[in-house]
Amino acid sequence: MSRAPKRPPVVAELGRPETAQETADRKAASSAAYRSGQTFRGLIAALIATVGVVLLIVLIVPRGDYTGSSTVDLPAVAKNAQSTLNRPVLLPTPPNNWRVNKAVLIDGKPIVWDITVAPQADDARGYAHIAQAFDTDSTWAATPLRGTASKGTVTIGGRTWDEYVISNPDRSANIDYALGTQVGKDYVLVYGALGKAGTAELVAKISPQIDQLESAR
Repeated sequence: MSRAPKRPPVVAELGRPETAQETADRKAASSAAYRSGQTFRGLIAALIATVGVVLLIVLIVPRGDYTGSSTVDLPAVAKNAQSTLNRPVLLPTPPNNWRVNKAVLIDGKPIVWDITVAPQADDARGYAHIAQAFDTDSTWAATPLRGTASKGTVTIGGRTWDEYVISNPDRSANIDYALGTQVGKDYVLVYGALGKAGTAELVAKISPQIDQLESAR
């Protein structure tokens, strides 16, 4: 006696057996959902791995604590600059607890010996350039000062300085004040974000070295 063919199960949602097309559609949807889940889990795993690598790099890269001391050997750099130009260059002595951030010869017309200094105290702000522009005069100051012209003079350390007040520091790389003076054939400009009092204090401190530069010409 032959067995009757097995009837396909009734799907509760349909109230009847699935058709062949419905079965194929259901399996395709299930496969798509599985692949989507696998992709999402893979993305999360990759993200976690990336974050782990970044954290590892942060932990193993050495980071020395800043001690506040200058890393620029200013006398040695000044000696090299003087040898390159075969003429005297300014070797200023910044105030105590100041640091020299940079000292370079900037090629151009004119050539400029540029020294960047800043207060060393943790709560101090501001910086200044001490620039010696060779074979030029006060007209050069308009270049670093974004066109600002001198409106008067002040006397510091027995020397007359051109005074530059920058009305809009935001448009002048945060430069807010500058003092400049002619030293022989060169023009020395002290400018930055120290304000009037801070710049005058720095100029007073380096005035003896400016006098030495002038006497060496």
